[in-house]
Amino acid sequence: MAGNSQRKGAIRKSSKGNPTAGSGGRVRRGLEGKGPTPRADEREYHKAYKAKAAAQRAANRRPPQQRRTKGGGGDAEWIAGRNSVVDALREGVPASAVYVAEGAERDGRLREAFQLAAETGVALLEVSRAELDRLTSGAVHQGLAARIPAYEYAHPDDLLDRAEELGEPPLVVALDSVTDPRNLGAVIRSAAGFGAHGVLIPERRAAGMTASAWKTSAGAAARIPVAQTVNLNRQLKAYADAGLMIIGLAAEGEVELPELQLGDGPLVVVVGSEGAGLSRLVREHCDQLVSIPMANDLESLNAGVAASVALYAVAQARRQA
Repeated sequence: MAGNSQRKGAIRKSSKGNPTAGSGGRVRRGLEGKGPTPRADEREYHKAYKAKAAAQRAANRRPPQQRRTKGGGGDAEWIAGRNSVVDALREGVPASAVYVAEGAERDGRLREAFQLAAETGVALLEVSRAELDRLTSGAVHQGLAARIPAYEYAHPDDLLDRAEELGEPPLVVALDSVTDPRNLGAVIRSAAGFGAHGVLIPERRAAGMTASAWKTSAGAAARIPVAQTVNLNRQLKAYADAGLMIIGLAAEGEVELPELQLGDGPLVVVVGSEGAGLSRLVREHCDQLVSIPMANDLESLNAGVAASVALYAVAQARRQA
């Protein structure tokens, strides 16, 4: 009878033992899936995983710059794009690591970025394109990005200490609500070039030391301290109590810059914001309001240029003293 395993010559199949016939048993188990393949940066022995781990270790390292003030610093910043990264490395922006996407096309800019990173000792890390997208929050990075560590600001008193160490009368540039980081970078560059001992900025409602400010300073931010204060007016009063004269740049100033008599002494030069100029309270803390004479009353200077002109005049006065 068909299907009767009891008939003569029939072979009785057992469910025990080691079945191998058909598609069952070990063959079936061998064909079972093990789930989706993990991403490269999730596989422990893949180079992408190791690069990601190295990037995380580099991200946790914070190279020292200036002394940190209470409440200073902030989150790290990313520079994305081949031209932007190369320009930043050329200008000495202190990148902690340069990231390149796997499979990124090697062109002249990428090779220059590699060379600059090697010359300055900046870590060069390769990650997946998806990971670089995540790190840069979806920016158009063209396969290349640089991580800029959070800037650590000096204490306002450090600027006076620096002048004392150099045996010079203090010269500090204070910015009143200057919000354009390029203006901040330009002021830092001029301050370094004309012998100032530091730049003071408010903690809130003002530009901070971003990658843009670093780039505009052309590396000067590594040579001159930038201090941050919670209350600019209170700090100006503290400087006044320490014997510094406070002058503010204003179009309607009662003293023109060529007639300034305070340039060779301890001095704070206050530069106002791009639009409103000096605030009312800052004006009240100034010993003098100083104007820059212009050929045309309709012309005006932005904060970076005005600071440069004023600092040049102060440097001339000190040279002649």
